[in-house]
Amino acid sequence: MKPASSPDSIPPADVVAALWQGAGMAPEALAHLHLTGADPVLPSSFAIGAAAQASLGASALAAAALWARRTGRWQDVSVDMRHALAEFRSERYLRVNGGPAPELWDKIAGLYPCGDGRWVRLHTNFPHHRDGVLRILHCAHDKEAVRAALGKWEAEAFEATASEAGLVVAAMRTFDEWQAHPQAEAIRALPPVTIEKIGEAPPEPLPALPAHAELNVDARPLTGVRVLDFTRIIAGPVAGRTLAAHGADVLLVTASHLPSIAPLVIDTGRGKRSCQLDLRDPDDKRTLHKLLHGADVLVQGYRPAGLAELGAGPEAVARARPGIVYVSLSAYGHVGPWSGKRGFDSLVQTATGLNHDEAQAAGSTDPKPLPAQVLDHAAGYLLAFGAMAALHRRAVEGGSWHVRVSLAQVGQWLRSLGRVPDGLGVPDQHIDEISDLLEVLESGFGELTVVRHAAKLSETPAYWELPSVPLGTHPAEWLPRRT
Repeated sequence: MKPASSPDSIPPADVVAALWQGAGMAPEALAHLHLTGADPVLPSSFAIGAAAQASLGASALAAAALWARRTGRWQDVSVDMRHALAEFRSERYLRVNGGPAPELWDKIAGLYPCGDGRWVRLHTNFPHHRDGVLRILHCAHDKEAVRAALGKWEAEAFEATASEAGLVVAAMRTFDEWQAHPQAEAIRALPPVTIEKIGEAPPEPLPALPAHAELNVDARPLTGVRVLDFTRIIAGPVAGRTLAAHGADVLLVTASHLPSIAPLVIDTGRGKRSCQLDLRDPDDKRTLHKLLHGADVLVQGYRPAGLAELGAGPEAVARARPGIVYVSLSAYGHVGPWSGKRGFDSLVQTATGLNHDEAQAAGSTDPKPLPAQVLDHAAGYLLAFGAMAALHRRAVEGGSWHVRVSLAQVGQWLRSLGRVPDGLGVPDQHIDEISDLLEVLESGFGELTVVRHAAKLSETPAYWELPSVPLGTHPAEWLPRRT
């Protein structure tokens, strides 16, 4: 059925053009982008194919723009929608040594009805989030026990209690309920990506390409660019993985006391080196500042103000390293009453009405998630797009820059793309049906089967030079720039 009062979806090329204009990029570049395919590819009433193709296309075109700036030559960029959506489910298609990847979801994560007839979603993949939920519910780590305990709660009361405890829970809202929420009001006028100048610095071109780079197939748009990657789970790590695919030296920074999710570390670690620093330790903090002085981009996805409390917020970093491009991911946006609220893709889908509207389109009374972590993956490519657009502006205008993306703003953007009549009528895809989009790579975890990067650049094909490795494999230092 066609969702009520919903415009048909917007052509993906127009979606890219709007992103491009919003980032202050020259419109002539759009002639070099070629998009193929159309929604629906996966079962959804939302234009998730357009979101995948446009976010990937914008990031790849930004890479091509940087290549043109460095070499004086444009190249063609193409993105097929089917391939883009396969990459939007990259963690789902990951295989390790020919078998399944480690389990992603904790056994009590998911949607539950509450005593008031409304639903909540629990995200319990991190042990401290799981244990905190179980403490509030006073029940065992068992799905039926959790279901029984939540039957005694009202959905929004449980959401509020969990949030006050620093946990990640979302009550399901209709779209109208979300629109009436103060947080929706706070971000309503915001675009999916904001790029703001936060400090003065002279124009800074990208590092010089190696000699005869135009004849060197290893030279890519981001060769010589250094990226500090302070991210976990999907959205932020996808941004770092994308920058690495275009040649950046991406150094993932984690700490031994922070939890991680094994299949996501494996899937999003492609192309990155991985070190560990505890920013509570004075020596490690000094090491970070040494790294900052050599960095071009810092991408972070920790809770709002988390890095700022450790002395690595955007303003402090811009003072320490004028010309930095600081890239921030949040769940619900950097303004509004929920600006400090933790969250993940599945929770934001639930809180902002996407699960409710998808269920309505399917004729279901139970919540219906999107068929991919669309907000996460789109946010990842939009973060990478924003970072590269800011590098371009730094080269032209100078300055330090702050790029912001939130999952809730991406959800708002997804809605703006319109709906897909009968989009739920197509079958879901199995890994066997996208086998032509897969490749086999060696890694620090064994042999991986992964989805190739969906954006094709005619002169500088995207690829991952380095394999995924266990966290903390490398020293906390930059590689020498090639000459």
